Amino acid sequence: MSDLDGKVILITGGAGGIGTASCQVLAGAGAKLVISDIAVEAGQAIADAICSKGGEAIFMRADLSSEEAIEALVDRTVSHFGRIDGAFNNAGLEQHNTSIDQLSLAQWNAVMQIDLTAVFLCIKHQARAMLANGGGAIVNTASGLGQIAIPNAGEYVAAKHGVIGVTRAAAADFGAKGIRVNAILPGIVRTPMIERLSQDPAFSGHIDGLRKRHMMQRFAEPTEIGEAARWLLSDRASFVNGIALAVDGGALAN
Repeated sequence: MSDLDGKVILITGGAGGIGTASCQVLAGAGAKLVISDIAVEAGQAIADAICSKGGEAIFMRADLSSEEAIEALVDRTVSHFGRIDGAFNNAGLEQHNTSIDQLSLAQWNAVMQIDLTAVFLCIKHQARAMLANGGGAIVNTASGLGQIAIPNAGEYVAAKHGVIGVTRAAAADFGAKGIRVNAILPGIVRTPMIERLSQDPAFSGHIDGLRKRHMMQRFAEPTEIGEAARWLLSDRASFVNGIALAVDGGALAN
């Protein structure tokens, strides 16, 4: 028996770089998955691939800027599988690579809506469903930039600091009620998002410095983030609550 055998896990941003790898890791650990993203074809393909290997997964498109869509996503998870045991709130937008004085309110709001407000709304509705079922575990993707900052990323830095805050607040709210809430803080991960950012001169100049800051002298593979989520979602982390777990090759310790 694997450590997530039979557990029903909802993952947002499931078609992204970290999301895709995490779906594979969680399914391989025996989880039944509800995969959500706005990328329908990619998300459905991941669900189909898991099912073709004998796993259980469904895909549901959800626009996380809408509370109604988030509530419907949680409701469908419960209606399809009968409960929700865990959630990996992983969806997010990257920064606009501009300094705060040049950042528009629309750009600020776009990142805050998905990277922070949607995490709050996901926790809100996931916790309600978990409380009805006796408990569960929630993992939120924050970032090393939830504890430090780089230039030209004010909206992203602020949002990820907020994710750590709402994670700890939710851990305090629900810890005595059987729900653990934790955050993962990746450093740089080899994903399509980082490839896009690397093409932007406002970000690309930081790449060499960021690589040197990672003590292991490399960036993470998406699967390595998925493995951290797997542990936090499992009963092996049964006394772990309210932490901000850096999975960054030592970047924050440097």
